[in-house]
Amino acid sequence: MAMLKTPSVLISGANKGIGLELVKQLINSPVPPAQILATFWQSSPTQVKAKDNFCQELEALANEHSFVWMIELDVTDSASIRRAVERVEAILGSSGLNLLINNAGINSYATLKTVTAEDMMVVYQTNVVGPLLVTQAFLPLLKKAAQTLDMEKMSCNKAAIVNITSLLGSITLSQKNFRSAPMYPYRLSKVALNMASMCLSEDLKEHQILSVAVHPGWVQTDMGGEEAPMSVTDSVSNLMKLFASLSECDTGKFLDLEGRELPW
Repeated sequence: MAMLKTPSVLISGANKGIGLELVKQLINSPVPPAQILATFWQSSPTQVKAKDNFCQELEALANEHSFVWMIELDVTDSASIRRAVERVEAILGSSGLNLLINNAGINSYATLKTVTAEDMMVVYQTNVVGPLLVTQAFLPLLKKAAQTLDMEKMSCNKAAIVNITSLLGSITLSQKNFRSAPMYPYRLSKVALNMASMCLSEDLKEHQILSVAVHPGWVQTDMGGEEAPMSVTDSVSNLMKLFASLSECDTGKFLDLEGRELPW
């Protein structure tokens, strides 16, 4: 079985849900990354002053493991992105960034009756524009990693971008699941993120940087809700196996947890 041996990984939205569990499982993996860059964002001044429970848990992990770094990152703010890149550059030095996981995202249950322009723009800014601009900003570090490692084939151990998306972003499957979850802003944002993943894969092939969109399942997180059938532990365990198996054959694809290609 393939094993994830990526030297460095950056996870956006690492202070809760799937992001936090990724940090935990990477720490406890057989070959932990040399550097785990766990980004977080707290929207209100109150939260910034007194860290929420999730950030406290991430902070405890960072205090216990010297290779885990907490980095503030608001994916919707260009200045915050620039500051995060500067900090990551200082940590990684000349080695570059091997794996970028664009995990940060928000939900909206707005229907045709309730959706507003503000709903659409807020979700789109976080779920589409954010991952794209974060990728753009960290691209020099991804290119540096791809050039540094003498590997012929693409992989998450070399240089890769993983965009955490959703089955609800599949146009083909929407007729089957639309009535149970209309969610206009969320669905449309994930369709756009899937396209971004495809575009990135074509743009970055010459640099040997892999790009995929991955559906993590319907997961028991704040976003997924308690009724979701999959625990966050199981979801991330499967994600870790998937990351280890990804190759140049997968770049540009929309995949589920088992590595099966999903219809656009």
